Parts: sequence; C-alpha cells; structure tokens
Amino acid sequence: MAITDLLRDAPPFAPGNGPRYVQLRDQLSAAIEKGILAPGSALPSEREIGTLTDLSRVTVRKAIQDLVESGFVVQKQGSGTFVTQKAERLQQSLSHLTSFSEEMAKRGLQTSVRMLEQSICLPSAEEITALNLPEDASVARLARLRLADNRPLAVERASLPLDILANPMQVTTSLYDVLDQNGTRPVRAVQRISAINLGAVDAHLLDVPDGAAGLHIERLSYLASGRVAELTKSVFRGDAYDFVIEVRV
Repeated sequence: MAITDLLRDAPPFAPGNGPRYVQLRDQLSAAIEKGILAPGSALPSEREIGTLTDLSRVTVRKAIQDLVESGFVVQKQGSGTFVTQKAERLQQSLSHLTSFSEEMAKRGLQTSVRMLEQSICLPSAEEITALNLPEDASVARLARLRLADNRPLAVERASLPLDILANPMQVTTSLYDVLDQNGTRPVRAVQRISAINLGAVDAHLLDVPDGAAGLHIERLSYLASGRVAELTKSVFRGDAYDFVIEVRV
C-alpha cells in the first residue's frame, strides 16, 4: 500500500484521540516502522498530505516537525522531506568497563575512528576539579568520532592527566589499548547517563538531523589505587544504542 492510499483511507481524525497533528504524526511514524515508507524515500508534500487528510498545512507542518525531532525524517532544503536511514540498534552492557572497540568486536563489527582533536592543553576548571589537577598542570585531550562498519555511532571527548597519557598522538584507535600498554588502564568507572537532543555539531558528525534524540554519558574512570585517570564525555545516537544494566539480588 502506498502512503497516499494509507492517508486517504485512514479513519477520520477524532477530537477524542488527541491533537490532530499527533494523530497524523503517529500514522506517518507507523508507516515508516512498517516499511510502507522505506529509508531514503520522500514524504508527500505538506500540501498533498493536507489534501489527503483534510488537515491544515500548519497541522501537517507540526506533525512533520515532530518526526524530524524524533529522527524519523530529515528535511533537505529545496528537495523535500525524506525518511532517515535507521541504524541497527546495538546493546551495550554497563556492568563492565570496556572500550568502544572491544564492545563492537564482540558483535563482529569493524570499528574505525576519525580523530577530531589530539592535543595537550591547559585544563579547564572542570578538568582541574574532576581529575584533581594543580592549576598549572596540562591535560591530554582526545576527541574522536567512533564508527562501526562505517556507520557513525558516537562522539567521544576524553581528558587525561599527562602522567596517564603523556602523548595523545599515541592513540590511533582505542584509548584503552594504549593505556593498557602503558600500565595505566582504569579498573572501574562511574558513569552518568542522560537523554539529550543533539546539537548541530554532534548531529552533523553522527549523520542525524539537528535536535535528534541522543544519549550523553559522562564517565570518571579510576586506577586500582583510587586515582582518577580519565574524564570522558560521550554522545551516542539515540536511534542506534540501548544501554543494559544487569541487576542481581
């Protein structure tokens, strides 16, 4: 069934079922989930959807904007609105401290990295506090776009004391592999997870629409001695990741 037929033959929008734009949004998202609207396909124009559903263009525009913010569709200036290419969802356990490369290798995925920053800088106030550094210290910074089978999945920004990582240029793929070789790999971590809407820079890197749902993870990692070794802030695609925690009684 074509999307035009689905919209034309759908039951009338009833006031008791919530705002009309929400009902339309749900119809369109269901069509995407069922494959009636395939990844990469174009939505009908706002005018055509309005004609098929007897809804105003304002109502149609609001429904489509909701789909954009949810990551179902992307709007391209001068071209129209298109269904996004959905990434296969991956599950990652939070019960063990592993690297991105190690997690992807478990799933048989080929990882790659695009280096965004490798530098030694004066620390920010946040880095001084989190890493317990003197104000005149320097800090190693890494920013990396992480990919699995060439799909961008996460942006990671890490800060480490120089005696933990003296040369950030050592890191070509996995930070934890380098720390392991240096004898400074963390053994435990505290992670804080929050839901976010991706800003323009991270959305562009992750190939999703501005404002798409994402996950932000802030991690403080510790050596066996109890010393803080790493502050990492990571942003993950919300349409590609589920984090799983095993709880035992």
